[in-house]
Parts: sequence; structure tokens; C-alpha cells
Amino acid sequence: MPLNWTINSREALFIVTAEGLVDRADVDRMLDVMVGSNVLGYRKLFDGSAGDTRMSAVEILALGVRMRELHAAGSIGPLAVVLPEEKYALLSRVLGMLAAARRPMRIFSDPVKAREWLESSAIRASGPAR
Repeated sequence: MPLNWTINSREALFIVTAEGLVDRADVDRMLDVMVGSNVLGYRKLFDGSAGDTRMSAVEILALGVRMRELHAAGSIGPLAVVLPEEKYALLSRVLGMLAAARRPMRIFSDPVKAREWLESSAIRASGPAR
């Protein structure tokens, strides 16, 4: 499975790691788990540094629309996205859609820096009460 995730309810943290080729069904499955597990308000780390995709621009935008709909449904927790620089152009529209949500979001090229940001006291304070 190209997307692996961990839900840490004690830390209110949802971590996703992409490895290999990710398709739309993989991302939809991950979003279904987030909704079903009631973790939308958790801090999130998406590490796409080892992942790739062959999704079309239409598929990527459709996922962006779905994610925006989730934002409208309630409180969304902070998001750190790790991407290699060469993937940024492919995902820039979706990242822009995600950035429009009322929550902290940053893009990183280093997963350690992303995790440090999510662990900072300011970002921890912006998430749900545990």
C-alpha cells in the first residue's frame, strides 16, 4: 500500500507516509479513514518525499475539491506537507486550495523540520484539546 498512516490519539497527530506510486483511490481511502476516525482536527504530517503519482490534473483537482469540502465541515488541524521541490509544481493548485483553509499549514522539503514545526508550542496550541 503506497500510503501508510498512524493515528496517535494521545498526541492528536495523524502521520501519513507515501512510498511508491500513489493514485486517487489511495488518497480517497486515507481521507475516508480521517473522517471515519474523527481526526480532522488533529495535527497532520504528510510526508510525500518517497512517493510519486501519475494522477491527472483533473484527478488532483478533484481531490483538492474533496479536501476543501472537509474544511467546510468543521475544524481542521494544522498540516505539514513534505515534498521534494520537483513535485511542488504538480501539486501547487491543491496545496493552494489547502492553504486557503483556516488552519496553520507549511510545506517542507525536510521531514525533520516538518515534525519540529508540528511539535512547536504555537502549533500544538492551535490543535484540538486532548
